[in-house]
Amino acid sequence: MQALHLAGTIIYFTVLVCLSCYGIHRYWMIFLYFRHRREVPQPAGRFAELPKVTVQLPLYNEMYVAERLLEAVASLDYPQDRIEVQVLDDSTDETTDIVARKAAGLRERGFDVHHIHRSNRMGYKAGALENGLQQATGEFVAIFDADFVPQHDLLQKTIHYFTDPNIGMIQTRWGHLNEQYSLLTKIQSMLLDGHFLIEQTARARSGRFFNFNGTAGVWRRTCIQSSGGWQHDTLAEDLDLSYRAQINGWQFLFLPEIVTPAELPVDMNAFKSQQHRWAKGSIQTSKKVLPVLWRSQLPFKVKFEGTVHLTSNYGYLLLLVLCMCFHSSAAVGTYQASGGNPWTKMLLVDVPLFIAGSVSISAFYFCAQRELHAQWWKRLMFLPVLMAVGVGLSVNNARAVLEAMFNHRSEFIRTPKYGVSRSGESWGHNKYRTLRGLYPFIELAFGVYFTYLVIQAVNYNQWMFIPFVVIFQVGFLYVGLMSLLQSSVRAMRQIDGPGLAVAGA
Repeated sequence: MQALHLAGTIIYFTVLVCLSCYGIHRYWMIFLYFRHRREVPQPAGRFAELPKVTVQLPLYNEMYVAERLLEAVASLDYPQDRIEVQVLDDSTDETTDIVARKAAGLRERGFDVHHIHRSNRMGYKAGALENGLQQATGEFVAIFDADFVPQHDLLQKTIHYFTDPNIGMIQTRWGHLNEQYSLLTKIQSMLLDGHFLIEQTARARSGRFFNFNGTAGVWRRTCIQSSGGWQHDTLAEDLDLSYRAQINGWQFLFLPEIVTPAELPVDMNAFKSQQHRWAKGSIQTSKKVLPVLWRSQLPFKVKFEGTVHLTSNYGYLLLLVLCMCFHSSAAVGTYQASGGNPWTKMLLVDVPLFIAGSVSISAFYFCAQRELHAQWWKRLMFLPVLMAVGVGLSVNNARAVLEAMFNHRSEFIRTPKYGVSRSGESWGHNKYRTLRGLYPFIELAFGVYFTYLVIQAVNYNQWMFIPFVVIFQVGFLYVGLMSLLQSSVRAMRQIDGPGLAVAGA
């Protein structure tokens, strides 16, 4: 029994150290951001005649947002004879008819709109993009997912950067149409702000690799083609192509000053589905491109940062292992019973690991909010909730990591959008839903277990340890309960309604 206890303690601290290494890397991202944030790139020149741009709109069952997207694209400030619109429609529902009507109306207004409908989803989004590229006439390709609303001046603000022939892709920063809708959307907006403003800016301006985020960006067509094109052997076709292109010598630009708003998922299960796809796709991509990256002649800083970037989702697997080890005396802190000195342990072990692991998360997202919002202090109260949600996602995302590690194939399950942008708007009666599965019950089980550990911590007078355990408790309970309650409420509302279209089915 004592041997098992010791093994659990060793695993616990080993995992903490590994997570702390990723935490230290977050501090490094913050440092790089502040070091390079004022190095705003400028176009090398201006096109005397604007080049032709193909705007690709990959859609799959997007009946609530398709018209909004097409109208936004029609409002782009770019000459009509210099822009081609491809609606890459793989839909199996009313979306196809909605798009057909809207496309016909835009053609009557003089727009060059092509409605390309495939009868199968071969290659999913990557397959649709590749199929569209074969028919495209533009020298450059702008891509927008269904939930995005590009600003009218996006092309005018980005296209002239391509006067530098080495620039292969330009990514804009995601904005949020509905971040005030609920607590969940507020947390998502903060997560995305941290990624885009801190990570993407730091990597892009310090000479390291960063990735196209799948939407709200513009590609040079020859960059895509010379780098192997869109491939669908991972669930992160955007990340995959980004690394292949940069290894091939193309340069990418990130322009955080240009914001492209998008609709955040309002349903916990949709959010988890999105996170699962991103986590699994990143690990699949790491297995595919890291060997190529390390065989290249690129600088060590590029190889190292690329490795940390592509493997960061292993942190969810480590986090889940950490949760399973909380039964050890290392977790509850009963060093008094084992003859240890709890204050020495706290100062030499707990505090450094806490600063490296947990405080780095708060610092990372705090910096993003401080940079983006005038009244940033009002958003600080959400940081503990953000950390809790991150913990609550560990079951969902660790499963994604394991599936990628063991080559479990799964289809591309897109995130359903409901056209919800304002607080109070209902989405429960909408047609699309995501599959729930058994995982919310596992999350609730962890929540109950951490409730027990909170009680244990009180019994052992480990007051400094309680806030840490409460974050785990709240995170699992919130994610699990929201997953069950939202899907149950929707099911009750739709018992007498029409059949549901399962996202990704």
